[in-house]
Amino acid sequence: MNVFLWTVAGPLALVFGAAGAMKLGRTGQQPAASGLGWTADAGDGTVRLIGAAGVAGALGLILPALLDTAEVPVAAAARGLAVLMAGAAVVHGRRKEPQMIAVNAILFALTVVVAWGRLGPYAF
Repeated sequence: MNVFLWTVAGPLALVFGAAGAMKLGRTGQQPAASGLGWTADAGDGTVRLIGAAGVAGALGLILPALLDTAEVPVAAAARGLAVLMAGAAVVHGRRKEPQMIAVNAILFALTVVVAWGRLGPYAF
């Protein structure tokens, strides 16, 4: 089960880290022009905060596990990313973007699996 959790957490960290870094590195209308239409409705500060949360969550999925320090930070990061995806699904629902809701739902489910596995019966 540990291998399975790593194969889920690794790609999740890449997805959230890359998406978060992209949100942190762009300003103004740049994210909206690249397909993130919701950023036009949100302020730069909100977009950067969401990007920082994604990067922090990505680091939280990997670093504690790599350093073999504790399971709790990994599970906390996974739960935080699950909350982030639930909020994203609400935003995309209001914007009537069902394809993005599907992506959010998949990422939500994967983060819940990691949180359950690392805090529950399959801690490292």
